[in-house]
Amino acid sequence: MRGARSSAEMERKLLAILRILATADEPIGARAIARQLEADGIDLSERTVRYHLRLMDERGLTQNLGEPGRLITDRGREEIAHAGVSDKLGFVISRIDTLAYRATFDMDSKRGQIILNVSFIPQKHFRQSLDIMRDVFRAGYCMSELVVTRRAGERIGSVIVPDGMVGFGTVCTVTVNSVLLSRRIPVESKYAGVLEIYRDEPLRFTHLVAYAGTTVDPTEVFIAAQMTSVKEASLTGRGQIIASFREVPAVAEADLRQVLEQYRDNNLGGILAVGKPSQPLLQVPVPHDRIGLAIVAGLTPIAALAEAGIPVQSKAMSTLIDFSELAPVADL
Repeated sequence: MRGARSSAEMERKLLAILRILATADEPIGARAIARQLEADGIDLSERTVRYHLRLMDERGLTQNLGEPGRLITDRGREEIAHAGVSDKLGFVISRIDTLAYRATFDMDSKRGQIILNVSFIPQKHFRQSLDIMRDVFRAGYCMSELVVTRRAGERIGSVIVPDGMVGFGTVCTVTVNSVLLSRRIPVESKYAGVLEIYRDEPLRFTHLVAYAGTTVDPTEVFIAAQMTSVKEASLTGRGQIIASFREVPAVAEADLRQVLEQYRDNNLGGILAVGKPSQPLLQVPVPHDRIGLAIVAGLTPIAALAEAGIPVQSKAMSTLIDFSELAPVADL
């Protein structure tokens, strides 16, 4: 039994290291990994991390580049994907917190790194896809009208665009977390869901999935299941879009509204509704002394492509990129 527990514990540590490597934009070494593990509440010395990295090199999960550090391999990413439910539970919420902390975008200077979702659109469908998404962007069902595009073989942050595809990066909802965190406003990511739009206004959530209780990003699931009518909502003011639900302390209400005003001035958006202290928002209960916050999912424009039958591959919370690399979708 002791051997079984030791083996399971080692696998959990290996997965923790792999997840750090999976979110890194460049090769990183044992020292940086040990620091990140400590921040995540896992106490592993630099020497122990090196030991685990050597084991992962042997299994083909990581690639040793020498002094620059390690990169995760495709096999390493598969290892994360195939991990047991108990190991993956809570991974989504952990990634949200990690990216929110790592993002460096500063609203005063309009500089720093911002969080992106990355989608791969078949090159032959790209112009049609832009036409579809423009209505969604114009309707405001996006985190920002600023996007990133790259051709096959080029990079969006740490992500390489595959052959035959166009990489399309949209601002991620977690950007709100990072902005609030930078202004010392605690924020808790609670749910992702399908939100009903009526007369161009958010009416109610019809489906909710708790981030803390899922092993996959709910946004990707809602898109794959075609549970949306984003295009219809954009054109007629009635339909189903994807949104997320956050909570902040009620005591921060004045600061929250001030930060969100500056947030909109930076060509960022997606704030659908801000609740009142201790009151439900869009039929979602809110605890005492908390405020609900409904935010458009960053992949909402991509959902319109799935509705049109365009085969698109998407990954929420995919990478970090410098804010200066974003450009208005209208310029494409």
